[in-house]
Amino acid sequence: MNTSIKTFKPINTKLFIRTGVILLLASVLAACNGTSQTSPQAAAAPEVGIIQIQPQSVVISVELAGRTEPYSIAEVRPQVSGIIQQRLFKEGSDVVTGQALYQIDPASYQASYNSAVATLARDEANLTAARLKAERYKQLRKTGMTSQESYDDAVAAFKQAQATVDMSKATVESAAINLGYTRITAPIDGRISRSSFTQGALLTANQASPLTTIQQLDPIYVDITQSSAELLRLRRALSNGDLQRLDELSAGVSLILEDGSRYAHEGQLQFTEASVDERTGSVTLRAVFPNPDQQLLPGMYVRAVVQEGVRQNAILVPQQGVSRDARGQATALVLNADNKVEQRNLRVDRSLGNQWLVSEGLAANDRIIIDGLQKVRPGASARAVIIEPTTPLSLSAVN
Repeated sequence: MNTSIKTFKPINTKLFIRTGVILLLASVLAACNGTSQTSPQAAAAPEVGIIQIQPQSVVISVELAGRTEPYSIAEVRPQVSGIIQQRLFKEGSDVVTGQALYQIDPASYQASYNSAVATLARDEANLTAARLKAERYKQLRKTGMTSQESYDDAVAAFKQAQATVDMSKATVESAAINLGYTRITAPIDGRISRSSFTQGALLTANQASPLTTIQQLDPIYVDITQSSAELLRLRRALSNGDLQRLDELSAGVSLILEDGSRYAHEGQLQFTEASVDERTGSVTLRAVFPNPDQQLLPGMYVRAVVQEGVRQNAILVPQQGVSRDARGQATALVLNADNKVEQRNLRVDRSLGNQWLVSEGLAANDRIIIDGLQKVRPGASARAVIIEPTTPLSLSAVN
C-alpha cells in the first residue's frame, strides 16, 4: 500500500511579528488622524465686569458713642419757708419761664409786707415834719432869731428822718420780694419732671431737696467720647496732609438712634474737651442738635457720625471686588492693558458705606474686576464689560 506523507513548512516568526507591528501602527495613525479632524477650537476668553478707578474727594467720618444731655437744667427750690397750698402745673408737661408752679401760704409774708408799708408811711410823715422844721430854722438863722446850734440840730433831725425813710423803703422792698417768693415760678423753658412734694408739705428756704426739675430739650446736647489714640491718629493725618481740616464750627454731625434709624436733623460740633479722662483714656466732644419733636430724651445712647476731614484723590473700591487670602491680606483682581488678569495686594484703611478706602495697591484708571471673579485666575485672559455704579456712596466710616 502506498502511503503518501505531506510535509508542512515551518512558520516564519519574524515575518509574523513584523506584519502585526505594521498593522498596529496603521491603526494608531488612523485613529490620530480622525481625532485631529474632530477636536474643537480653543474656547473664547470669559467676560468679566470691571470698574475703572477714578480718584475723588470724600469727607471722612467716624462713628462714635454718645449720650444725650439737656441743653439746660434747673432744680426748683423754695426761697422762703412755708406750707404748700397748691401745685399749679401738670407733671411731665412743658412749661415756660415765669409760669407759676407752686403757691406757698402767703399770710405771714403778706402781713410783713403790710407792716413794712405802714412803717414807711409813718417815717415819710416824720420826714416831712423834719424837713419843714429845718427850713424854718434856716430862715430864723438868717435873721439871727435862733442859734446856730438849734439850726444844726434841725438839719441833723431832717437827715436822720430821710435815712429812716430809705431804710423803710428797703424793708418794704424785701417784704415784697419774700411775698413774691411764695409763688414759685419756672426759671427756664422746658419739660418739667414729677413733683417731689405735695400740697400741705412744709418747705424750708433753700432746702437741699429740689421740688422738681425742669430740662430744656430743644435744642439738646450730645456728649460724644473719642479715644485719645483716635484723636492722635486724626491729628497726625491732618498734619501730614492725608486729610484736610474742616471748619470745626461748621462740621456736621448726624445721629444713629438706638433702634438703628437715622435721626432726621443734623447737629453742629460745639467744642472738644482740652483734657483726657484718666479713667477711660478718652476725650469728650459736644454737639448740639435741634429737637423740635423732642424725640431725643436725656440719657439716650446714640451713635454720632462726626466728620473728621476731607481726603483728596481718595480711591474707593466696591467691597465685592476685594477678598482676603489665607494670611488675611486684602487682594483684588485687576485687568491690565493686555487684558490679562493680575492680582494686587491692597492696603485697606476703612470702609465707607459699601466701599473700601484703599491707600496702597491701586492707582487711577486701574480696571478692577468686581463681577465674574470665579471665571478667571491670575494670568488668564478676559474681556472687560464696564459696570456703572448704581448706588451713591455712603461716607460714614466704620472703625
